[in-house]
Amino acid sequence: MTTPPLVTAVFAAQQQQPQQAAGRDVNTASLCRIGQETVQDIVLRTMEIFQLLRNMQLPNGVTYHPNTHQDRLGKLQEHLRMLSVLFRKLRLVYDKCNENCAGMDATPPEQLIPYVEEDGSKHEARPAGPGHAASEERREILEVNKKLRLKNQQLKQVMDQLRNLIWEINSMLAVKS
Repeated sequence: MTTPPLVTAVFAAQQQQPQQAAGRDVNTASLCRIGQETVQDIVLRTMEIFQLLRNMQLPNGVTYHPNTHQDRLGKLQEHLRMLSVLFRKLRLVYDKCNENCAGMDATPPEQLIPYVEEDGSKHEARPAGPGHAASEERREILEVNKKLRLKNQQLKQVMDQLRNLIWEINSMLAVKS
């Protein structure tokens, strides 16, 4: 698994010319994509390491092939070396993303998620407008869901009664025969 040319170019520029890299901002979204690819590479390398470890024979008195063992050991060491390189690369991406996002306002996630209480009541402090129409629609949906639950309970009761009636009929028929 090789690193994409864009990644190599970005990190080479950061390491060789820090003053020019500071002048030219790297897009945070592309850094996140690079970070995601790096994490995928780390997972792939880790899976390959476990595959190599699973296929290695333990020296338990069985025929021992030193060449095969040395070859697998070399592959394992290469994978571990690449894994450490990938973790360093991920740390660079993480630091750069944190640096780019340092000036941003941290909005708490609670403010980003629309909140509906269980009983369907809303906060009365909200102004009437597009948000009010949406809250009316949500309220209607909650009422319809309540009615649907009640109908489902009634249907379940009817089905249980029918099941009991059929069971009683079958048991009477079995007694008569």
